[in-house]
Amino acid sequence: MILIGQYDSPFVRRVGITLALYGIPFEHRPWSVFADGEKVRAFNPLIRVPTLVLDDGEVLFDSAGMIDALDDLAGSERALCPRSGPLRRQTLSIVALAMGAAEKAVSLFYELRLHEQVSAVWSERCRGQILSALDALERDRAGCTTIYWFGETPGHADIAAAVALRFITEAHPGLVDAAAIPTLAAHAAGLEALPVFGEISQPFVAPA
Repeated sequence: MILIGQYDSPFVRRVGITLALYGIPFEHRPWSVFADGEKVRAFNPLIRVPTLVLDDGEVLFDSAGMIDALDDLAGSERALCPRSGPLRRQTLSIVALAMGAAEKAVSLFYELRLHEQVSAVWSERCRGQILSALDALERDRAGCTTIYWFGETPGHADIAAAVALRFITEAHPGLVDAAAIPTLAAHAAGLEALPVFGEISQPFVAPA
């Protein structure tokens, strides 16, 4: 498999960590859509990352679809999310909150960085959505009694929350007060200390 995209993207990083946890061999091509747009376009007409090329040549363009495909390859016994039932829905809800917050952080970054005239209304809306999602994740995680979100080993909810929080704090310094989300912040820090999170990692650097 080939995973295209830099690990400072929470979406690329989430796929990379999932591949590593499943022990699926892959080649990483750390291409940027800004600096390497034509290389990315050759695989993905949207010029977007992550892009995942499967062993049979099929190309996946959406990170959620990539995760679903990897779960299928791993099999129901090893999948990082239950394949059916209430626990699956709960896991996907946490993932949706975390990755939704990351999406809003990307939107906010582009608004502040790429637009000559910044929309104060849109910027504040994005900030509010990010903080509201993190507050919801904090409340949910604070109610857990297990080491990880839904058990004794990390799953997709844990991965999504950790990669999203790191991206948000690095792309928007000062936006998040860790003291306001102590349980979530501690949980994410514990995950970041795991070897796989250290290996599949890249500090956020704003594109030129």
